[in-house]
This record gives sequence, C-alpha cells and structure tokens, in this order.
Amino acid sequence: MARDPLHVVMFPWLAFGHMNPFFKLAIDLVKAGIRVSFISAPKNIQRLPSIPSELELLLQFVEFQLPFVDSLPIGAEATVDITMDENQFLKKSYDLLETRFKKFITCQPLDWIIQDFAAYWAAEIAEQLRIPQIMFSVFSTAVIAFFGPPVSVGDHRGALDNTRKSYNATQVDHISITVASLGAKVLQACTAMVVRSCEEYEGNYLNVAKKIYLKPVIPNGLPPPLQLKKRDNHKIESSAEVFKWLDHRKDKSVVYVGFGSEVKLDREQVYEIAHAQTNFVGIHFLNGTFGLGTTIGHPSTPISWRLPRFIVPLWMEVYYRDAPTCSHSTILVVLPLVIDQGFNARLLVEKGLAVEVEKGDDGTFNGKTLQGVF
Repeated sequence: MARDPLHVVMFPWLAFGHMNPFFKLAIDLVKAGIRVSFISAPKNIQRLPSIPSELELLLQFVEFQLPFVDSLPIGAEATVDITMDENQFLKKSYDLLETRFKKFITCQPLDWIIQDFAAYWAAEIAEQLRIPQIMFSVFSTAVIAFFGPPVSVGDHRGALDNTRKSYNATQVDHISITVASLGAKVLQACTAMVVRSCEEYEGNYLNVAKKIYLKPVIPNGLPPPLQLKKRDNHKIESSAEVFKWLDHRKDKSVVYVGFGSEVKLDREQVYEIAHAQTNFVGIHFLNGTFGLGTTIGHPSTPISWRLPRFIVPLWMEVYYRDAPTCSHSTILVVLPLVIDQGFNARLLVEKGLAVEVEKGDDGTFNGKTLQGVF
C-alpha cells in the first residue's frame, strides 16, 4: 500500500526576502513528491509567482488574514508595504496569528514544520504537539556564525560596534533583537537548521557554524532562478508603463539597480547618489522611488528626473542571496543600508568581489564618498 506523501508546513516571516526563498524551497520539495502547505497573508500569496499546474496538487497556499493593529497601515501585509518604523506593528499583527496557526496545524496530519526566525510562539506550539521542526535561515552563514548558537546569544552590542558604520543605532538594535533573540528561541526548538548557502561560497563560515551549533547546519545550495510566470491578477498599470518604456530601449542600454524592498531611500540619500552619478558621467538618472514621470528639483543636483536614456550601474547594493549570480569580471560597489546588508557587504569585500562605500560614524554617506569609489 502506497504511503501518503510527507506533509510539510512552511511559515515564513512577512518579508519578500524571506517569502521568496521559502517559496523556492517549497517548489523543490513539491518536485521531490512532498506535500507543502505554505502559510502567508492573502495579498502576499497573490504577489508570489504562479506555480506550474503539475505542482498544484501538492502545493497548497493557506491564507491567514492579518488581525487589525493600531498604527499598521490598512492593507499592509509585508515589510515592503511599510516603513522601517512600522515593522513593530506588522510584527504585532503577525504574533496575533498564534491561535489561528495552532488551530491549523492541530487539524492537519503533519510530518515537519519549516520555520523562519520570527514566530517563536509557533515553535513552542509545535513542541507541544510533538511536530519536528527545521529552521530555514535566509541570512548568510556569516551572519549565523557571527551571532553564534542559542546558548551564547545575549547582548551583542559590543560585538556589533564594528558594524555601526553600516547601520544606525536603531538598525543595530533591530538586528540584535530579531536575529539573536527571536532566532535563538526558534532554533532551540528545531532539529536542524537549513541555510541558503553552499560550500563553494561560504565554506569557512559553514565550518564554523557546524562547530559552534549543537545541531546539524545544512546548506541547501544556490539553485538557478525559477522560471515562473507572474500571476495574471498582479498586472498593474505602473508595471505596464515601465515595460513599455523598456521595450523602446536598445539591447544592453539599460541596467536595473535595486537596493532591495526593505530600503526606503529618503530624498537626501537619493540626491547624494544622483549628484555623485551626474558629476561622474554627466548623464541622467532615473529614481524609481518617486515613480515614472516625476520631476524633482534640488539646488545642488541639476538633474531632470524624467525618463532617461540610460540607467547607469554606478553603484549597487547586493544582497547575499544575489551574489553568486555576479560574473567573475565584475567588481561591485556595495552600499549597505539596513538589516543584514552590512554583514553581506563585508563578506563580498572579504572575498575580493566588492568595494564598500565609506560612511560616517552615524551611518550616513555623501556624494563625495560615492564619487571617490566610482
């Protein structure tokens, strides 16, 4: 008699830097014949790519509506929808899913739960129900090795002093709380930790992590990007306008440079970046933060902010997750701004793949330092 497929529940944090890797892992598990229940908020699920029809039988999206929380913007379901200061309200709403989560996994025959760092209460529920857990970390192994195993996490402020030039004080506190405190609680309940890395890229840090953690640390490799289609119901007018504009550009004349969905550049940061770029090569710069067709004036930045002929790759922030896609001949200019980007930037610099933009003690940068790197 054939055995029913293994059933795994996946519960990522409400950030696309977490949901996307979890989604890709879910696809790999389903292809291996494992049934997956992927839990997230409705709008987040709609913003993930559609899956091939042959995988639909084993991959179930489970929608958890986020409870209302004061000060959380209406309709916000992921960190991309809010400012960094509003993360606390998203986390509060996320934590209010505890009862719903317990009810769901109690009614399901489950073999494993694949956890993220944030839902410590989900780890406690799974322990009570004796459901084995695995922690899937989307952070680099360098970050994991830096913070160390659960028995050693505590006050990391002293150790974090060396990274203060990559973060302001609030961001340092954010890292120490989310990665060290919450992640430690989840990891203590897990049988093993899976990291999105490989021996070739982070072999030394993987060796360190395997020695200091009291459970297996398993790299799941860095597979090529999934070739999946966008959902039809997520076609929005602004995206159509961007693609229409790109269709009229010559091949290899446009390079997209992104800081990641977590980064919300303020106007002064945009001006400094644009000013450095304009002074260096004297051509136009498109800033997607303010949208297409938006014109902004600034006394020190003589730039037209309408659709330009080129988007120039003069600087780039690179997430650890994207680093292996870089060619061997490319030297990256990294400008880390939030969360784990400082660690990832230092890892790239350590490997000779990047140059980091210098910052002041308060984490600020200016056009002169950028221009110097260029």
